[in-house]
Amino acid sequence: MAKARSRRPAQESRLRATEEAAAAVDETDDPDETDAPDETRDVENADVGAVPDDAADADDDSEAPDDEDAGDDPDDEDADDEDADDEPATKAAQQRASRRSAARRKAARPSAAARTRRQRLAELEAVRKQEAKRRSLILLGICVICALGLLAYPVYVFAQDAVLRATPRTSLGVTTVQAGCLPIRTSPASGNQQHVPDGTIVQYDRLPPDSGPHYDHWAPFDTKFYTMADRPEVEVLVHNLEHGYILAWYDVDNMSAKDVKTLKAIASTFNSNDPDSKFIAAPWSVSTDGGSFPDGTHLALSRWTADVDTTTGTVSNQQGVQEFCGQVSGEVIEAFHVKYPALIAPEPDGG
Repeated sequence: MAKARSRRPAQESRLRATEEAAAAVDETDDPDETDAPDETRDVENADVGAVPDDAADADDDSEAPDDEDAGDDPDDEDADDEDADDEPATKAAQQRASRRSAARRKAARPSAAARTRRQRLAELEAVRKQEAKRRSLILLGICVICALGLLAYPVYVFAQDAVLRATPRTSLGVTTVQAGCLPIRTSPASGNQQHVPDGTIVQYDRLPPDSGPHYDHWAPFDTKFYTMADRPEVEVLVHNLEHGYILAWYDVDNMSAKDVKTLKAIASTFNSNDPDSKFIAAPWSVSTDGGSFPDGTHLALSRWTADVDTTTGTVSNQQGVQEFCGQVSGEVIEAFHVKYPALIAPEPDGG
């Protein structure tokens, strides 16, 4: 009886420790938790009420000698009983902890929908990166091509100009027959040493002009080809005629781009270091400069010729010379240059 009572406080203490450990693991109420105390109480009640006090004392007295003889240890029996009592509660706590651990792992695992959504996002991101890479490569290729083009174009132009300069003048453009030139015409010329103030608009007898009054300065010797954007005033270029230049006036409104290019190439063949290479190709616009080209022609070769007495410096027999052609021909220009050299001009020694 005394031993049974002495086991109850120890059992209750271990049960309370087990319950506190289970409560620490599980913060929420679990219906299973209420079962263990009831079972424990049933076991305790069964232990307490199984043997009456008198019968227990009698049994203890009668069994004491046997225990001593057998050498059994009452403390070992008490420990075994206590372990047996603790086992159901411990298993229940372990089961609850295991269920909570499984619930946490399940909550930590993403759902199938979440996994699918993340996979789709990852796939879309991969496609986006691949497309961005492809666009970058295309842009890089375009930049490389443009850079090569920018570098190649000046080289091409330089090489082409070099080829044209090395080509004989007579090989450029069409033949004399194909040029469709009109017969050369000459007219009395005037205006030698007749300078007018800058800004004066001279009314010439023939347009494009071949002689007449002019400004007191002239276009530089080194420039052989002009466009409408950089062409000097007409009165400046007429002064060049007085110095023995050939003026190739081209019809900028109607001449083909091919002929303009050919004329520019021919102009580049005149060496700036040769005093006899006095040649300028300049545009003429009928709409702004006036005058007209004969039907079917787009080029006018002009010269101002004269006879100069080298002893007295007297100028005589001044003439304006013009030849109109339908197309640009190196043969025609070379023949005109040979027929009317720079030396037969009112002021051949001018720049």
